[in-house]
Amino acid sequence: MSSLDDIELPKNYKPTLKEKYMNDRHLAYFRRKLLDWRAELMVESQDTIDHLRDLSNQDVGDEVDRASRESDHTLELRTRDRYRKLQAKIDAALKRIEEGTYGYCDDTGEEIGLKRLDARPVATLTLEAHERRETKEKHTADDR
Repeated sequence: MSSLDDIELPKNYKPTLKEKYMNDRHLAYFRRKLLDWRAELMVESQDTIDHLRDLSNQDVGDEVDRASRESDHTLELRTRDRYRKLQAKIDAALKRIEEGTYGYCDDTGEEIGLKRLDARPVATLTLEAHERRETKEKHTADDR
């Protein structure tokens, strides 16, 4: 595979079904989309860290202020954890691009589809496989 960084994509390029699925242009498009998303998360994560630092440097005040601050802290920590998990999914998707497996379902090997990947670039399953997993998990949880 040629270097995806060297591929020039036209402005406002979107992968289409007229092209061969997961050709170099498709891969370059999704790689850039994932890298941009990861960079945004890094900025947001730093903002979260800065906000937590600001919260911890504030005077405590009364019990209501303290409870409100603790609630803000909890929300910020949950957000940061969500970003961390999403970043791991982005890194895994970038690795799949490098390995040549990006865009194909982990369960079936079928094409995930351009629309699904454009909406959820970290997707590892076709919509059908995802729904089967959710149904199976629901049944497993109901059996407990």
